[in-house]
This record gives sequence, structure tokens and C-alpha cells, in this order.
Amino acid sequence: MARNPTAGAQPEGAQDEASAAVAVRQMFNTIAPRYDLLNHVLSANIDRLWWWRAARRFRGVLSRPEASILDVCCGTGDMTMALLKRRPRSGDARPVLAADFAHEMLRRGARKFGPRGAIAIEADALRLPLRAASMDLVTTAFGFRNLANYRAGLEEFYRVLKPGGELGILDFSEPSGVLGKMYQVYFRRVVPAIGRVLCGDGGPYEYLPASVSRFPAPAELMALMKSVGFCEVQWTSYSFGIAGLYTAVRGRDQSKPGQPEPRQPASGAGTSRDFHIG
Repeated sequence: MARNPTAGAQPEGAQDEASAAVAVRQMFNTIAPRYDLLNHVLSANIDRLWWWRAARRFRGVLSRPEASILDVCCGTGDMTMALLKRRPRSGDARPVLAADFAHEMLRRGARKFGPRGAIAIEADALRLPLRAASMDLVTTAFGFRNLANYRAGLEEFYRVLKPGGELGILDFSEPSGVLGKMYQVYFRRVVPAIGRVLCGDGGPYEYLPASVSRFPAPAELMALMKSVGFCEVQWTSYSFGIAGLYTAVRGRDQSKPGQPEPRQPASGAGTSRDFHIG
């Protein structure tokens, strides 16, 4: 069956976008205490290289003190930290914004990046509490795949980006050939087993390979990005296609015909508010 590039994550039992969002948030809140350990073990620390490479791709905009930076679905903050390392050390640089709707994930992330001056915002990626055309860079690392609606996510990123602003989406993909077959065995059998041992619950790590399998292929997602209005859309393969970085630019036009207003919160979608460590 052909994949629908617009339809988003569908955790087991989810009936619609609202219930999918609730299920994803609950799942990540549950695994938050072991999330960093599991990620580093399962990726053999290659994930650190991916974050570093993604941040390096945007070193130009990150080097500008006045640039407005947003890391969406920031989780426990590793992508945010990679971005911060490329921000100017001068005290006049604008703080990076780090948004996530999973409270426990964000709480742990804030412990990392809070001392570096980043601002944590508890918010749904589909309903960002930001003005239109206010961001110079929007990034998301391994979180876009979990959105309840991919088109809606891209439209929201487009809305908050300034004309000429840049977008970066780092996420998993499915490599082809012999490597792809080996990877599927590891992803579908080994990863859930390790998750059960370290986390006590293999469910979230059974969701992971299922979500990657459902995620649009690079050509499909790039086509969707272009249909939303992005230009200069590219995909760069990381580690033989296990992951990859999608990059795009919002066109210089001040408005895109048919660009929707911000979506109203769905039932159970969570709230948007500044986050305080406590």
C-alpha cells in the first residue's frame, strides 16, 4: 500500500490526530528518564555525529547574533545543545528557543540547555505560540516523524519562518539494498528487545521502527515540502541512509497564497506556555 505523505504518526490505538498526539506525548513522558541512555546505546553514539553535522549545516545563520532560532520537538535537548555550540559567545546573541509538548522530556532538556541561555517552551509543534515570519531558522531532530499531521507541521514551520528563513529536519529513513535488510532486522527485532531490558517496556521501541516504516521516503517528503511553498529543498543522507537531513528555505515572498491561519488546539493537544525548571 502506498504511503500517504501527509498523514502523520499513528501510535497503536490512535483513532485521529488528537488521540495520536496524546499517545505520542504520553509515550515520551514515560520513557524520558531513560531516553538519552537508550538513544546512545541503540545508535552506538552515532546520533551525536548527526546532531553535529546538522548544526554545522546551519553555521551561517547560527553565527549571527541577531538571528532568531527555534528547535522544535527538542526532547531532551541534544539538538538544541548542538545549535548552541555554534552561537556567538557574546552576551548580545538572541537565546535559542526550544519547544516540546512532552513535559518530562522538556524538563530534562532544560537542565542541559537552560544554563546556556536557551528558553524552553512547552508547546505543540502544530500550534506554535510564535508570531508569523519571526524565525530565521527552525530545526527539528527525530521529532517531525512523530507529528500527527506532516503537512500541518510543515505549514506551521513555514508560517513562523521569515521570508528567506531556513528549515532543517533531521530524521530516520530506510536504507535500501543489503544494508537496508540488515538494518530492518536490527530495527524491528533488536531495538525493541534492548528497549525492554533498559526501559522495562519495549512498546515505545516497537513504535519506533513502525513510525520509520510509515514515514514518507525522501522524495515524497521533499515533494510535500515544495507543495507547502518551500524552495531549495534538499535531502542529505547520513550514515548510508539510516538518517538524513532535509533542508529548505521559505521564499522571499511576504505571503503564500492560501497559507492557512494557525490551527486551533485540538482536544487533548496540550497547551503552549513558557517552561520553568522545578
